[in-house]
This record gives sequence, C-alpha cells and structure tokens, in this order.
Amino acid sequence: MDPAKPELSFEVFPPSSPAGTAKLTQTLAQLKGIAPSFVSVTCSNHQLNYEQSTISLAQAVHRDLRCATMVHMPAAYVTKAQVRQILDQLEAAHIQQVLALRGDLDGAAPETDFTHASDLVRFIKRVKPQFRVTGACYPEVHPDSPDRVADIRNLKAKVDAGCDQLITQLFYDNAQFYRFREACAIAGITVPILAGIMPITNRQQALHVVQNCAASLPPKFKAILDKYRDNPVTLREAGLAYAVDQIVDLVTHDVAGIHLYTLNQAATAQHIYDNTASLFAPVTVAD
Repeated sequence: MDPAKPELSFEVFPPSSPAGTAKLTQTLAQLKGIAPSFVSVTCSNHQLNYEQSTISLAQAVHRDLRCATMVHMPAAYVTKAQVRQILDQLEAAHIQQVLALRGDLDGAAPETDFTHASDLVRFIKRVKPQFRVTGACYPEVHPDSPDRVADIRNLKAKVDAGCDQLITQLFYDNAQFYRFREACAIAGITVPILAGIMPITNRQQALHVVQNCAASLPPKFKAILDKYRDNPVTLREAGLAYAVDQIVDLVTHDVAGIHLYTLNQAATAQHIYDNTASLFAPVTVAD
C-alpha cells in the first residue's frame, strides 16, 4: 500500500428485506472489484438479532471480498460477557477490527456494563489488545455535547482509552472538517481521522440528513437541491459530482482516508471509485 496516499473504505448495513438482500448482494459483488481497504458493517438499535445480522454479514464480507472487515459494536446494548464472546467469534473468523460506538439511546432498553463508548474501547483493548479499535467523531459537534470544547474533551478521553483511529459522521462542508481536525491536533489527538462521506442523490435523502444526522448542508449544495428539485436524474448526477469534488478536496488537504457510506448502493460506490481511484492507495486482495 502506498503510504503517501489515503485509504478508501466502505460501509454497508444488514438488509431487512428480500429486496434489501438482493441489493446488498449486488453491492458486495461490485465492491469485490474495487478492493476497499476495509468494509465496515453497521448494526441497528432496533434489531435485537445483532449476532445474526451484523456479525454474520461481517463474516460473509470478509470471506467473499477477502478484505479487512470492521464490525460496529454499540456499547449501550452489549454486556461484557457478550463482548468477550463476540470478540472470540470475530477472531476465529480472522476479523480484528471494531468500531466502538455508544449507540443511539432510542432503541431497546440499554444494558449497564458500558456507559460510554470509551468504556467499551478500554474493555476491548484489555481483552483483545491486538484488535484495531476505531471511534466515531463529529466535525459539527456531537448532538449530545453542549459545545465544541466538551466534545473534543470527550473525544480525547475516547482516544486515550485506546482508539487506533477515528471515522467522522457524514458532513458536506469540508471547512467544518478542517476546523475540527485542527481542534483535534491542538487537543493532542494524533490518531488518523477518516472522513465519512455519503453522496446525496435525492431530496428525501437530503431531508433525512438534515433532520437525523446532525449534518448541515452548505449553501452550495442547497442551491443544487433547489435548482434540480423537479429533475431527479440531474439531481443524482449533481449529488455524485459534489461528493467527488468533496473527496478530491479532502485528499488534496491530506486526509488520512475516505469512508464512503454506500447505503448498500452498488452504482454509487462504483461511480465514486471510477472518478477517484487514482487518489487512493491500491489494495491487494488476498487469495
């Protein structure tokens, strides 16, 4: 891998319907040709079959794509005994990456072993020190933090607990990311920060981002939504072009990596890769 170039990775989520399964199968087949540096697999607070969905999908991704795989783990919804069991299961499948999250407190009744993501990070590093643990971060401030100072302080505590790298929540204003990265450096946070990018390809998706993802849309992108609100094909093309432009700018400013939220959309992942592949370090797929 070229150390002078950033990594490109992808996120997928467990499907909840036959149609979703078919879409994910297509996406995974396409990602196999792209060879990402790793693929992360999400979990849902509203699905209690965590091991049957997230873990089984992660095992399938690792087996079929033959690439590094990361499993999302929500601190609020696992016990220490479960974490030990899951880590053993992952290790047996040659998966040694975990994204440690607190988890949104809007699903099932939370467990009590881990209050914060930093508690889970610390526990994983004690039980399986060889695991690579990633933490989440928010360029526009975590929605539960009172201000930027408190947010960075809590993030520093999470990194000090053992995070090897960070992945940001999605964002659409690169200036927000650069200010956040500078604040992290001032606070002594030196681990790699991967930028989370999710291309917006329709108005409904944009509204969801604004309402639920704690990410604002800059005037430049709002103008795209307004101009092409009645032209979904052009809006999709403009949204993808915006994402490509955003990624090029981030790589130009030495981002450690791009983590693409694919929404299990094969065409989106392929378009972004086709237009940015030369910017990223090549990945060798294992035999």
